[in-house]
Amino acid sequence: MIRKSASDGNAAGLVHLLARPSARALLALALILAVGAIFNADGAFFRWDTHRDMLRHISRFGILACGMTLVIISGGIDLAVGSVLGLTAVLSALMMIHWQWHPLVAVPVCLLIGAASGAVSGGLIARFRIQPFIATLAMMVFARGAAKYISGGRKIAQGVETPSGFQFLPLPSFFDLLNAKIFLDNVAVVTLVFLGCLALSWVVLDRLRVGRHLYAIGGNETAARLSGVPVGWTKVFAYAMSGLFAAVAGICQAAQETQGDPEAGVSYELTAIAIVVIGGTSLTGGRGGMVLTLLGTLTIGYLEKILSINAVSEAGRLMLTGAIIVSAVLFQRSRR
Repeated sequence: MIRKSASDGNAAGLVHLLARPSARALLALALILAVGAIFNADGAFFRWDTHRDMLRHISRFGILACGMTLVIISGGIDLAVGSVLGLTAVLSALMMIHWQWHPLVAVPVCLLIGAASGAVSGGLIARFRIQPFIATLAMMVFARGAAKYISGGRKIAQGVETPSGFQFLPLPSFFDLLNAKIFLDNVAVVTLVFLGCLALSWVVLDRLRVGRHLYAIGGNETAARLSGVPVGWTKVFAYAMSGLFAAVAGICQAAQETQGDPEAGVSYELTAIAIVVIGGTSLTGGRGGMVLTLLGTLTIGYLEKILSINAVSEAGRLMLTGAIIVSAVLFQRSRR
């Protein structure tokens, strides 16, 4: 009779633990934090304002990643979120700064436009069987063009040229609210918005029937259809939610920059996808969750902040981030 040694049992337990996406995501975050503790930029990493500013910066990407998670779990991809963010940033600035609309009117309009943009992409995918990559690429180009058309290719800012000269318009108090820090300046409001979006996405995936449908479609779309899952409507819902979250991020972007930039959000979709992948949600669909997306958001956020406080060039940051994304995907594949 062959007995397993304690070391063999421990090794098997470690392998079994690392087979879980949440454990791998926690390990990745722990490694990044360890790097930050070592390369702490003369103690800057240990100051709370560093962590607060990191959370404030990464929150917009985290909001995008909430919608992206829903789409990826369903087996799709959404390349349009960055452009929809730019479109809603322009619209929110135009409505609330130039037209002086009340936020209770302007915000729902922007959210509706974002959700409608996503629903159109979902409809093209579900009704006309267009590949998600192509459908959302088309929406990405369309939304970016719409942002530039509406803004005239210029930033929608406080300064307005009038017949009597250059005039500065007042910023809406809603922008001040979104850009504020609360709890003795320790937490940014936009971070709370991100957590609210994360909670809403978690409820959709873990507590609603449509969440089970998203997992079923991502796991095996044919089997889901034969089981009575409304595949078409579920896909439209996923992309509409992605567009909705992109609109939320666009409003936050406009508030933080106090303007609507038609170029805002360029390549943001890549960061959102990176967050979802590094968190451990499978790009093939059917597996993942919002806790993983939270861990992925923190991992990317801390990685960027550590590189920033250590004065690593932008080129170096991009190359390192790309290498980490590839490593994360290969690590997932090796543990299947």
